Amino acid sequence: MPTHMKKSLSRHGAWLIALPLGIGVWLFWAMAYPHALFYHEQFQLFLFGNGYLSTCLAEPGGLARWTAELLVQFYNNPYYGATVLALLFMLIYGFTRQLLQCSSAALLPPFLLWYAMGDENVLLAYAVALAMALAVCLGVRAVRNSRWGLTLLAVAGMPLLYWLIGPMAFLPALYMAVVLPMSATRRIFTAVMGLLALLTAIATVLVASHLLPYPTDRFWIGISYYRVPQVLPLLFVVIPVVVLLCCALCKRLLAAAAKRSQLAAAAVTAVLVALAVLLIPRGFDAKKYELIGYDYLVRTAQWKAIISKAEQQQPDLPMSVAATNLALAMEHQLGERAFQFFQRGTQGLLPPFERNFATTQLTGEIYFRLGLVNTAQRFAFEAMEALPNYAKSVRVMRRLAETNLVNGQYAVARKYLQLLEKTLFYRKWAQQTMTLLGNEEAIDSHPLYGHMRKVRLQEDILFSDKEIDRICGQLFLHNKQNTVAMQYLLMWPLMNRDIPTFMQYAQVVQNNTIYRPRHIEEAICYAFGMQQQRPPQELVSEPVATQFLKFANAYNQGGRQNPALLQPFKNTVWYYLVSK
Repeated sequence: MPTHMKKSLSRHGAWLIALPLGIGVWLFWAMAYPHALFYHEQFQLFLFGNGYLSTCLAEPGGLARWTAELLVQFYNNPYYGATVLALLFMLIYGFTRQLLQCSSAALLPPFLLWYAMGDENVLLAYAVALAMALAVCLGVRAVRNSRWGLTLLAVAGMPLLYWLIGPMAFLPALYMAVVLPMSATRRIFTAVMGLLALLTAIATVLVASHLLPYPTDRFWIGISYYRVPQVLPLLFVVIPVVVLLCCALCKRLLAAAAKRSQLAAAAVTAVLVALAVLLIPRGFDAKKYELIGYDYLVRTAQWKAIISKAEQQQPDLPMSVAATNLALAMEHQLGERAFQFFQRGTQGLLPPFERNFATTQLTGEIYFRLGLVNTAQRFAFEAMEALPNYAKSVRVMRRLAETNLVNGQYAVARKYLQLLEKTLFYRKWAQQTMTLLGNEEAIDSHPLYGHMRKVRLQEDILFSDKEIDRICGQLFLHNKQNTVAMQYLLMWPLMNRDIPTFMQYAQVVQNNTIYRPRHIEEAICYAFGMQQQRPPQELVSEPVATQFLKFANAYNQGGRQNPALLQPFKNTVWYYLVSK
């Protein structure tokens, strides 16, 4: 076969792999894991302007970080975000293929990166730095026979590259030292320049570690590659090593096999794809991403979607149960359907405080919806301070603007809105919200902020999360239209299995409004049954009273020892109260 025809087939073969890779990446993130994109987007605050760029460039890996955060902005829309990732993976594949001259082996780095990104703390800066390092490797190969080019790269190029992309600069340095001499015409000179490049990169790390206020180990593992400092996942080392091994050991063998037999190359590709389909999903912890999914739905106030998600698979973690209960309360269904779902006591209503950036915001959302605006603001600050990489959060900035707007602190709200005006996807919202500052009539008529002004407590109150029921009582008595606080007030003692306290709260509620959903009637029925009394007909409907008699008979006839007898009543308050 003529050479030009082989090259043409090779180019087409590369596209036949790169395009399905991009489509697969796009479908994975846009359809299966869009919530993961929002998770990453919320934990940064990318600001347009020279000031932010210079701030990033003041640390090693600054260009990779700035570029990555520029791209992560588009995660705000899952289709845009998935497109960004698809193009980046295709770019990494294309660069690797150019280095290896083998389409099959070039799939290894993208697949390993895909698996590694299952760790929710892996930042896009790592993938961007990998793409930049591979591009530099291609540039190094292009000047492998130029003495001046190699010398310039070894002496000045590697220190500059380290400062721009971080420790991933060691990939081109090792490529120069280990792989390049094999194909250069001046092997000894090339090897010496490669060793010099490696030494200058190491020297740059040592100098930077003495000049900048970061722990020394972060200069070796990357300041902006991983959200948690002083942690280096093993795959961070494996991926560059795989590239080098493929270049040094596998390139000729795989390329020769591909030339001899297109069938062999296709078989290798098929095996790699099959392994990727089998193993990549294992890198995504199901429980973690379940919580990330619930948090995203809470953030976007998709209450019906949360309930639907819980109906399909029962939530069992404190945060997922809390999100489900909040959604039920927002849809005014907590008193009607709470015990259709798994409950974790009062932790399922309000999880205990943890200094954790991932869960604090969801807990703060519960406080906000209850009407405890100041407490929600405090949790927003806590969430920002809990970010392990000391970044700023665009989600927190928006919430702080909202809480200060509701509280009438317009100067403070303006400060946050002015920052959000410098972003891409929050600029329009910030400009619209800016028009509300000082406009009391517009705020009062706003569907969210006007409601929050009506239900919030005017005075700042210090309280323990152990007494949230009393605070809910104050919120309800302050504004009888605060149905979220009313539902939490009644559910709190039920989740604690404290029937006497529930009856006290139920009396307060009934004196102020008419609220008798199913679970409330069941609890009242149970309270009267404990006193061997029949509940008043005006408080408990006849169907609920009849069903309670059936439950009591089943319980007295062996249900205490044989829980299977009580299964028909599993979705009732009664079953929850007697089960442990």
